[in-house]
Amino acid sequence: MNISSLITDLNENQHAAVTAPEQNMLVLAGAGSGKTRVLTQRIAWLIEVEHIPLYSILAVTFTNKAAKEMRGRIADICPFPLGGMWIGTFHGIAHRLLRLHYQQAKLPETFQIIDSDDQQKMIKRLIKSLNLDEQYYPAKELQWYINDKKDDGLRSADIQAGYTLQEKQRLQVYQAYEDTCQLAGLVDFSELLLRSHELLLNDSALLLHYQQRFKHVLVDEFQDTNKLQYAWLNLLTDNGSFLTIVGDDDQSIYGWRGADVENIQRFVKEKNNVVTIRLEQNYRSTGHILNASNALIQNNSNRLGKKLWTSGDDGDCIAIYEAFNDYDETRYVSSQLQAWQRAGNKLSDCAILYRNNAQSRLFEEAFLTQQIPYHIYGGQRFFDRLEIKDSIAYLRLMNNHQDDAAFERIVNKPKRKIGNTALDKIRICAREQGFSMWQASSFVIENKILTAVAQKSLSVFLDMILRFQAETSELPLFLMVDHITHHSGLHAMFKAEKGEKSLSRIENLQELVSATKGFIVPEEEQTMDELTAFLAYAALESGDDQADEFEDAIQLMTMHAAKGLEFSQVFMVGVEEGMFPGQKSAQDEARLAEERRLCYVGITRAMKKLTLCYAETRRLYGQEKHHTASRFIAELPRKDLDYIRKQLQVRYAPSFSRKQPNISIKNQDVLGFQVNQQVKHKKFGEGTIIAQEGSGDNSRLQVNFIDVGSKWLMTAYAPLEVI
Repeated sequence: MNISSLITDLNENQHAAVTAPEQNMLVLAGAGSGKTRVLTQRIAWLIEVEHIPLYSILAVTFTNKAAKEMRGRIADICPFPLGGMWIGTFHGIAHRLLRLHYQQAKLPETFQIIDSDDQQKMIKRLIKSLNLDEQYYPAKELQWYINDKKDDGLRSADIQAGYTLQEKQRLQVYQAYEDTCQLAGLVDFSELLLRSHELLLNDSALLLHYQQRFKHVLVDEFQDTNKLQYAWLNLLTDNGSFLTIVGDDDQSIYGWRGADVENIQRFVKEKNNVVTIRLEQNYRSTGHILNASNALIQNNSNRLGKKLWTSGDDGDCIAIYEAFNDYDETRYVSSQLQAWQRAGNKLSDCAILYRNNAQSRLFEEAFLTQQIPYHIYGGQRFFDRLEIKDSIAYLRLMNNHQDDAAFERIVNKPKRKIGNTALDKIRICAREQGFSMWQASSFVIENKILTAVAQKSLSVFLDMILRFQAETSELPLFLMVDHITHHSGLHAMFKAEKGEKSLSRIENLQELVSATKGFIVPEEEQTMDELTAFLAYAALESGDDQADEFEDAIQLMTMHAAKGLEFSQVFMVGVEEGMFPGQKSAQDEARLAEERRLCYVGITRAMKKLTLCYAETRRLYGQEKHHTASRFIAELPRKDLDYIRKQLQVRYAPSFSRKQPNISIKNQDVLGFQVNQQVKHKKFGEGTIIAQEGSGDNSRLQVNFIDVGSKWLMTAYAPLEVI
C-alpha cells in the first residue's frame, strides 16, 4: 500500500505518535484532538511499516462500539483480513481468554455471564438465605462491595473479616456468592477480569505464551482503567512487550466506579523508557470554548499538563443564563432550541447535559407539552429489556442447567403454581446439599418435599426445559428462539398484557428472532457452539456502557454519559453550588477535582455554541432551595463569557404569604389568567390561582386545587380553563 496515506493530513504531534519506533508510549490526547485516528493509524503503521504480525497486536477499548469502529477503520486502511488481531473491550478480551482456557481457569465449558441485574437478584436471595436483614444489608450496596473488592483483585479469602459484625456479614455474603457462582458456572463482569488475571498469574507457561505473542498492546481511554485492569495490562506486557496508552487525565470522571486517574502517572513511572506525546490541537471546538476549558482545568493540581488550542476562529462567547428558577431555566432552553430549529438546524445536533438524571423531568414535561421530539441518551438497551432477558434466561438454562440466576428468573414465568414457599424449600435444599437449584428441584421432587400441586408444576417445568433441548437441538438459532418464546408461554403472557406495552414487548420478541437470525459467530469464538456464542454476545452487549444510536431529536443526558460525544450546541443546566459541584464534593479535594474534570468534559462536548444555566431557586425533594452560581462558572475567563440577564417580577394573592423579593400584589392579567381566578385542570380538577411568577411566556401560576393541593404550572402550557 501507499505508506503516505497513513500520515497524510496529520499534524506534527499526531505524526510523531503514529510513526514512533517500537517503544512504551503515552499519547496524552486532549478532547477533540483526533486520538481515535492516531490510535488506528498507529496500528496500521505497525502492520505495514514495522511488519508486526497481526497476531502480535492486542487493542483494548472500553465499549463494544469503540472496538467495532477501530476494527472498521483499520480494515479500511489495511487491504487484508484482520482475523488474527485481537481487538475488543477489557471484558470481551477477558471472556475470550477464559473460553480458550476454561479448564485452567477452573470453569465449566458452558459457563455463562450474568449481567448486573441478575447479579443483584442473586445477592438478594443470598441475603435472605443467610437470614440477614435487607434493611441493613441492601443487595445493591453489597453488590458494590463485591465488585469493588474484585476490581481491587481481592477474593473473599484475601480479606480480613474485621472487627464489626457488619464487616463479617458482608464478607459472609461475598463468600456465599463466590460459592454459588462457582457451583452454577456463572461469571459476572468483574469476575471476567479477575479470573483472567488469575489465569495468567497462576499459569506461568500460559502467561509466557501470551507475553511472547502480544508484542504490542494498545489501550484507549486509559484514564478510565481501574486497579485490576492496570495490573492485568502490566502483567501481560512485563516481558519485553510494548504498551501504548492513549488517555487524558483531565477526562478521568469515573472514580466512583473504581477508575484510577493515577494509573497514567503510574505507567510513566513504572514502565521502561516511556515517551510522552501530547495531542493538544483541537479539531472540535471554537476558541472561546477551549480558552474556558483550559482555564477551568488549570484549577486542578497534579495534572500531567496540556493546553488545547485551535487554528479556527473564536466563535460565539459562552452564554451564561441566570434563571430565577428551574421552570425559567427550562423555558429559556426550550425557546433557544425552537429558535435553532426554526433556523433550519437539526435538533439532534443539540444536547442538554445535567449532573443528575432527576433534572431531566421538567425538560421532558415541557417537550411533551410542546411536542418537541427528545431522546434520553443512555436509556434501556435492547438486551436489558424485561421480555428479552426472560427469553434469554430460557436459552441460558437450556444451555447450562446449573445457571441458578436463569432458573430463578423463569421457573415461575409465566405463572406455574410454584409459590414462594416451594421456592424457599428448593433454596434451602440447594444450600444444605451444595446443589444448584436444578439439582435441588430434582431432589425435592424425588423425596416428595413439596405439595402435590407444586411438585407437579416443578416437574412439568424441568421436563419442558429438557424437551426444548431435544426439540431444538437440530434447529438454527433463530428458530430455536422462536420455538421457545411461543411454547414457553412468554409470547402469550406478554400478549395478554394488552395496550402499547404489550405490543412493544411482542415486537421486541420478534426483533430477538431477527437478531439471532442475523447473528454470526465471531471468528475468534469459532470454538463455541452458536447458542453459547450468542449468549456471551448478549451478556457483553448488556454490560456495555455505550448507549444505542439516537434519532433526530434533542439529546438529554448526564455529563457522564456525554463523554466521547460532540454536539454543535450544548446546554449545561443546573450549574449551581450544591448541585454541581454537590455539597459533599465541595468539601472533599479529590471529589471536587473529579467534579471539575466532569465540567471540563461537559464544556468540551460543544463544537460551536455553549450555554451554562443556573437558577436562583430550584425545587428539590419537595423543598425550594436557593442557590448561587457554581464556582466552576467563576473559574472561567470573563472575556470568553456573555452574561444574559433577566427581569424578575413576582405577584401573589393577598391571602398567600411567602418571603420573596420584589413582591407586587397586583391582580394583573397574564396570558388570560389572574390571581384569585377559579380554574379547572383536566387532571387535577378545580382550584384557585393564588400566585403568579414572571411575565408573559416567562411566567408560571400557583394553583391551590381542591383535591390535590397546591401546584406550580407553566402559564403558557398549563391545560387550564377559567370557570
